[in-house]
Amino acid sequence: MSELFTEAMAQLAAGVAVVTARDGRDDLGTTVSALMSVSLEPPLVLVSLASRGYLTEVLLRQDHWAASLLSSGQAAVASRFATAGRPSARLLVAGTPHHRGEHTEALVIEGGVAAIEAETTKVVPAGDHTIFIAAVLAVDYVETALTPLVRLRGRYRS
Repeated sequence: MSELFTEAMAQLAAGVAVVTARDGRDDLGTTVSALMSVSLEPPLVLVSLASRGYLTEVLLRQDHWAASLLSSGQAAVASRFATAGRPSARLLVAGTPHHRGEHTEALVIEGGVAAIEAETTKVVPAGDHTIFIAAVLAVDYVETALTPLVRLRGRYRS
């Protein structure tokens, strides 16, 4: 059932984002395709992360994070942040335009279709994942002229 379920869900196109957080002096991040808008008033989003991941552990301790919604030209960035055993996010963005979020101090990757900063308001355990519902603190940028990066059938696509 698990394999068939995974294949079924791969048929659903999803936007690709990199979620980052600052943990003391370190920066963490991971690629996600489970990020969505929850509410317009107030502006809320949710992200679903693997419960055993280190970023989940950090977000259970501190509430501020950023999400950079990647553009079609940023598949290499998505792959870097999806690699197991990846180094600090600071090393992963070397050579990629980025800045620190004003409200979260998390790394915000530039050149995507949009970026937000958020503060977790609710945490929901969900099977092998943890869902973080968050208030949007800021929209760092929106680039409507760019094409979003999506994941479909296990591959990144325009």
